[in-house]
Amino acid sequence: MDYSLENNIAVLTFDDGKANVVGHQLLDDMNAGLDRAQSENAGAIIICGRDGIFSGGFDLGEFKKGIEQGQAMVKRGFELLIRLAGFPLPIVAACTGHCVAMGAFIVMACDSRVGTRGDFKVTLPETAIGMDLPPILMALTESRIVKEHLIRAALQSEMYNPEQAVTAGFLDEVVDAEQLNDRTMEIAQRLSQLPQAQYAANKLRVRANTLSVMADDLASMS
Repeated sequence: MDYSLENNIAVLTFDDGKANVVGHQLLDDMNAGLDRAQSENAGAIIICGRDGIFSGGFDLGEFKKGIEQGQAMVKRGFELLIRLAGFPLPIVAACTGHCVAMGAFIVMACDSRVGTRGDFKVTLPETAIGMDLPPILMALTESRIVKEHLIRAALQSEMYNPEQAVTAGFLDEVVDAEQLNDRTMEIAQRLSQLPQAQYAANKLRVRANTLSVMADDLASMS
C-alpha cells in the first residue's frame, strides 16, 4: 500500500502488481491506512486500486491452505467491511478497473464510489463459483444494489460494465481514467468540509439496520 496525505485527504493506493487480491497483507495494510488517517486527523479517505483493476477478490491461495486458514481470512475481510461501512470519516472508492467479489463488497462499503470508464467488469460471482452469500454480504448488497438488479447481481452473477454498474448500484458515477484522481479528490474535499461528528453519527444512523445484520452475522462466526 502507498499512503499519502494530500490537502488533508488520506489516499490509500493498493497495487500488488497483479489482481490486488484481498489477503492478509492487503487487510493489514488497509487497516493500518485507516488507523493512520485517523491519527493524522485526515478529513476524508480515498481508497484506490491499481490501473485496470480495483480488486479481484479474496486470495484463493489462502483457501488452499485449509479450511481454518480460509475462514480466518474471510472473517478478517468481513471485519473490514463492517469497519468501512461504519467508519467515522468519509470514504471515497476510486474503482480503477475490474471489481470482483470481495473487491466489489469493499467498494459497496465505501460512501462514494467512482469507477473508471473502459472494458472492465464489476460482478459478484459467488453463485457462479459455488459459494454462499451469507447475511453479512447480503445486507451490504441490499443496501446498495437497486431492487431491479438484486436478482441479476447477487443471485445470477451477472457481469456489469462500469456504466451498467452505476445503474445497478455498485458505483455512483464513472469517469475517464485520466479524470479519476481529480474527481475522487474533488468529492473527498467536499465531504471533508462537512461537520465530522455529525457525519460519523449520521452514517451510523443511515446504516443502522445494515450494520446490525452484519455485526450479528460476524458474531455468529466466532
